[in-house]
Amino acid sequence: MMTRRGFLGAAAAPYVFAQSGRRKPNVLFLFADDMRHSTISALGAPQVRTPNLDKLAGRGVAFTRAHIMGGTSGAVCMPSRAMLHTGRTLFGIEREGQTIASDHTMMGEAFQEAGYHAFGTGKWHNGPAAFSRGFNDGENIFFGGMDDHWNVPVSHYHKAGEYPAPKPHPWDPGTSAGKQINQKVFDRVASGTHSSELFASTIVDFLKKRDRSKPFFAYSAFMAPHDPRTMPKQYLDMYPEAEIRLPENFLPEHPFDNGELRVRDEMLAAIPRDPAETRRHIGAYYAMISHLDAQIGRVLATLEETDAARDTIVVFAADNGLAVGQHGLFGKQNLYDHSVRVPLMMAGPGLPEKQKRTAFCYVLDIFPTLCDLVGVSKPASVQGKSFQTVIEKPSSRTRDHVHTAYRHLQRAVSTDRYKLIEYNVGGKRRNQLFDLWQDPWEKSDLSGAQAKRVQSMRGLLGQWRTELGDTRPEFGGKFWAGG
Repeated sequence: MMTRRGFLGAAAAPYVFAQSGRRKPNVLFLFADDMRHSTISALGAPQVRTPNLDKLAGRGVAFTRAHIMGGTSGAVCMPSRAMLHTGRTLFGIEREGQTIASDHTMMGEAFQEAGYHAFGTGKWHNGPAAFSRGFNDGENIFFGGMDDHWNVPVSHYHKAGEYPAPKPHPWDPGTSAGKQINQKVFDRVASGTHSSELFASTIVDFLKKRDRSKPFFAYSAFMAPHDPRTMPKQYLDMYPEAEIRLPENFLPEHPFDNGELRVRDEMLAAIPRDPAETRRHIGAYYAMISHLDAQIGRVLATLEETDAARDTIVVFAADNGLAVGQHGLFGKQNLYDHSVRVPLMMAGPGLPEKQKRTAFCYVLDIFPTLCDLVGVSKPASVQGKSFQTVIEKPSSRTRDHVHTAYRHLQRAVSTDRYKLIEYNVGGKRRNQLFDLWQDPWEKSDLSGAQAKRVQSMRGLLGQWRTELGDTRPEFGGKFWAGG
């Protein structure tokens, strides 16, 4: 029987699930790769064409200050995805996010225990055994971090988690997006199936053929807009280089050594950054997003065509952001907002429409929130905080601050207005303080002029270290404990 805890606002909802004979709503989870928070037209990015995500925002609620907690390796998406699927914090997951501990209940497992058909497709960066725990069905699964979008080596689902290595496809991982944007590449890939189309088609097929006697938890983890940035040429043509604007915080180089200036992502473009080359990268990034948006549109249309839309909560989010020229950076191995803030939207019966929420939340909070929304018991291993009350009451808050970390090199804390980033490079501390109300692009460092505020916010970082266990030597525990 539906309860207030089990389903948000059932008394006020225009449709009640009990009327359809379904005990619980479906969940369709669409997850992007390397998609920055500021890349959806309806949410303040008019230069990016995202008509289908715009429609989703129009019939749901957007969380404009959603964050990841950071990363313990250069492949930030590994721990980010582990946090999403376990609801655990950065220092509460196993082995730098590469595997998921057997005693950490996964989101798909919790839904299966509640009677759901759990189906997964797309990118999985946390080990084959974990995938087969989290889902009791799936197809076209990519076990890895990145690959040629047009020839993705995918696997069929195997319940025992035994996945032979798919035959690799020829691909040069050192090829930058800038080198890929030419007619020869589009001629070469014309015969392939793009990853966004492949995974969207897999979800479409599932929606059409699913067992309708059970509610479903369907998860599609797209590989876009992660590089190599190739897509059907018609989408790249939507973004002529001459019309691409450089971001307000574009710099030829980062102003100081942040400890990770030569990681792979930073080497995809020349240093110092050339404005023309940067515009080409930005145009390709937007084109990947527009192509992804079109595939999401196919999925959402199928949801309508199969009469599942009114029973289904749709979630859209991403694993991390990306700089692509901001602050002189190109990657995600930093703690600026462009890399740690992500898009997050939820739409479905009983949820608010055409609304935004500015309260802090993490991607790891999605798991317990969905449990509350659909009436699934939250596992004891989950550490995240449900933001159901934020959905119900716009003025409510579940977090006063957000803390982020990158390897042993960087730590940050954000309050409603201010943000402190601290760096440990060669055993030396460096600070940046930003007023996010006055300086959302994080251009003006106030740390030299506001020493007391720096000390106060450093105290919040110390509190976080204690609460979350950020004390391990390999992540600079002794350094950060030095105050």
